[in-house]
Amino acid sequence: MTQVIGIDLGGTAIKLGRFGEDGICHQSLTVPTPQPATPEAVLATMTDAILQLNPVENAVSAIGIGTPGPADAAGRIARVAINLKNWHNVPLADWVEAKTGLPTMLANDANCAGLGEAWLGAGRHFKDLILITLGTGVGGAVILDGKLFVGPKGAAGELGLITINPDGPECNSGNRGSLEQYVSVQAIRRETGLEPVELANLAKSGDAKALEYWQNYGRYLGIGLASLIYILTPEAIIIGGGISAGSEFFWPQVREEIERRVLPSSREDLQLLVAELGNQAGMVGAAKLAWQLVQ
Repeated sequence: MTQVIGIDLGGTAIKLGRFGEDGICHQSLTVPTPQPATPEAVLATMTDAILQLNPVENAVSAIGIGTPGPADAAGRIARVAINLKNWHNVPLADWVEAKTGLPTMLANDANCAGLGEAWLGAGRHFKDLILITLGTGVGGAVILDGKLFVGPKGAAGELGLITINPDGPECNSGNRGSLEQYVSVQAIRRETGLEPVELANLAKSGDAKALEYWQNYGRYLGIGLASLIYILTPEAIIIGGGISAGSEFFWPQVREEIERRVLPSSREDLQLLVAELGNQAGMVGAAKLAWQLVQ
C-alpha cells in the first residue's frame, strides 16, 4: 500500500510522519533541528530521519515539506526560512529528491497547516476556507475549491499583513498597523507584558482588565477578518496557533464585529472554528502536499 511522508521543518524540531491515503499516520518521528540550522545540516538530519521512516523499499511514494517561510509557486525552492541560518533560495526539493529518489514538494508552514486542517481537521467539511495562525507572528492559508492558493509567485496568503490601521505600529514587512501588530503573541507582550496563556488564565479567574483586553483583541481580529470575508467569502474561517487556546474570551467580539461590518450576503452560513490538529497540522498538511504528487 502506497504511503507518503509529511515533514514539518521548524526552528527547534523537525516533525515527520508516514501517512496513508486515508490520513492515518502509521509512524511518526520528531528530531531536533541541528544548530546552527544551515541548509546542509538540515538536509543531512532530514535524510537520516526519512530513512528511519521508510525502511522498506518502495513503501513511500512522495515527500511533502513545510518550511518556515515562503516557497516558490512550483514548491521547489525555500526562498527564505525564518529562524534557520543562511536560508536563501535553497533548492530543497531537488536536494531531497537527489538523496531519496522520491518526488518532493515544499510549501510555507502556515499553508501546510491550512492544508492539514482542510484534509483531516476543522475544515474537512468545506471546500473554501481560510486558516489564520495566531502565534509569534500571524500566518495564513487560503483554500479555494479544495486547493491551496499561493498565487503566481508562491507568496499569496499572507493574511496577517493586511492593514487595519494606517498609522499603527511598524511591521517587519514594512507595513504599518498590520493585523499581525494587533493579534500576534508579540502584540500581546507589547501591550500587556504578559504571555497569552497568562492573560487567558487571568480572564478565567474573572480579572476585569484581562477580559477587557481580550474583548479589544477580538474586535481587532474581527476587523481584519471582515476584509478577508468580503474578498473570499469562505465557508469557514479556522483559527490556529497558540493564542487560539483562549478563543472563548475573544470569539464573541469577533462574531459581533463581523456581523456589524459584513453584509449578510457575504457571510451567509459562515462558520468560525478553532483548529483541531494542534502542532500536528503542518506535518499532516505536508503529507497532503505529497499526495498531490502521487495522484
